[in-house]
Amino acid sequence: MPADLGVRRALLSVYDKTGIVAFARSLASEFGIQLLSTGGTARMLQEAGIEVTLVEDITGWGEMLDGRVKTLHPAVHAAILADRGNADHLGQLEAEAIGPIDMVVVNLYPFAQTVAEPDCRFEDAIEMIDIGGPTLLRAAAKNHRHVFVVPDPADYDAALESLRGWRDAETRSSALASGALKAFRATCRYDAQVAGWLDENDASVGLHLTRKAGLRY
Repeated sequence: MPADLGVRRALLSVYDKTGIVAFARSLASEFGIQLLSTGGTARMLQEAGIEVTLVEDITGWGEMLDGRVKTLHPAVHAAILADRGNADHLGQLEAEAIGPIDMVVVNLYPFAQTVAEPDCRFEDAIEMIDIGGPTLLRAAAKNHRHVFVVPDPADYDAALESLRGWRDAETRSSALASGALKAFRATCRYDAQVAGWLDENDASVGLHLTRKAGLRY
């Protein structure tokens, strides 16, 4: 099982909840992965009858500031960032009774869609600037040798297929690297959107293109 190779706990905290229930159910039932979650994601999973541990039970702190602070805590980020090959890191986790988090499933607030609305107020835009989401994605992507990050609901099926082939080193390495790349691309694009909104007169231009086809020549 993938859990034997290190995928034991997954953190799920998503704005776009498309497919999250089926994905979470597969993680738990097929692979025996313990699920950690926050806020609306946790409620949705619980209502679907899926066992989930609240992040606040891990951190000892409830959500604060109308949800602005949920996952920004050492019990979460140390669990993601610890180098599994570093005995000192693992010793520090053990000393603090922190269990590693091996998978991060996060997508970001829809900032661009919000500010594109004609009646969008300044306050609406500010609340759509995601802090915890990009931080989780970057932490998991930095430590992608050990942490599987899934930043897009469109990748859930592929992530499950990767887990089914997790014993194969090439499959595992490819999935980890691909997830990290997508996570950094997502946070890069997101930051560019926020910066563009803050400075409409910014002369710099950030291009984020998706290849549709290769050229013949």
